[in-house]
Amino acid sequence: MMHIYAFGSICRGDLSLESDIDLLALVNEYDSRLNPDKFSIYSYSRMQELWIMGNAFAWHLALESKLIYSEDGKDFIRNLGTPSKYTRVREDLLRFRDIFESSFAAVKNGAPSLVFELSTIFLALRNIATCYSLARMSKPTFGRHSARRLGAKSLSVSDEVYGLLVRSRLLSTRGVGDDLNSLNLSELIPELEKCYVWVNQLFEDVAEHG
Repeated sequence: MMHIYAFGSICRGDLSLESDIDLLALVNEYDSRLNPDKFSIYSYSRMQELWIMGNAFAWHLALESKLIYSEDGKDFIRNLGTPSKYTRVREDLLRFRDIFESSFAAVKNGAPSLVFELSTIFLALRNIATCYSLARMSKPTFGRHSARRLGAKSLSVSDEVYGLLVRSRLLSTRGVGDDLNSLNLSELIPELEKCYVWVNQLFEDVAEHG
């Protein structure tokens, strides 16, 4: 049995030249036809567990995925209904804050791969924004610009620095884009400090309101 879904920017209509196509495959067991570099591969039982947990990815799929192939003619995800309430926001924010802190420290200490560390920082910021929006906003936000789509709680850094983080993510994951040879750490680090303040402000807001 197999079901294939698209999710992410292609389903939001949030496309750009740098966008890739996010694909999810649901299967009962290993299937040699599926390339894990092209698909997020889950078993049906694991997806049901994520639904019961109210996992952030489950909510992403529930709100934005589109069925593109069904071996049995049914829509497995739609038939799961609404995921359980998202309740792990504190744990998730702590986890992604730890990731941010580790990569930020590496950048300040002259990490050998700045592209990788900046890519990781971008991933942490994106996921923190998504988790916060699921817990504290009426409309969750997903995607690469989620940190800048939180209304009054949006991340406030320069367009240049945010663009640099996006470029680093593309370079690290897909090898697409210009190199970062001209990176000026003396200008970058203060902007990353702003990101860290923002991360802690979101965590404090969640801690205060439960």
